Amino acid sequence: MNEWLDLLQWPAFVASVAAAWLVASSSPERRNRGFWVFLFSNVLWSVWGIHTQAAALVALQLCLAAMNVRGLLKTGKEEVCEPG
Repeated sequence: MNEWLDLLQWPAFVASVAAAWLVASSSPERRNRGFWVFLFSNVLWSVWGIHTQAAALVALQLCLAAMNVRGLLKTGKEEVCEPG
């Protein structure tokens, strides 16, 4: 189990990079998807941070998750407001 948790940082890394790529898109739908992927990466990083006893990393992920929820709400409004 510990080996699996040690390796969790790599999917978290990949999810974070993929999310950043999506959030940088000009498409509101892709940006919205990016915030969901960021939230997934926040969960992965938090689990890894708890496993490694990295309290600052867990606190950071909670703050970033709150910002990602804000991003989701804002991109949701963009999708409703944009014509076509």
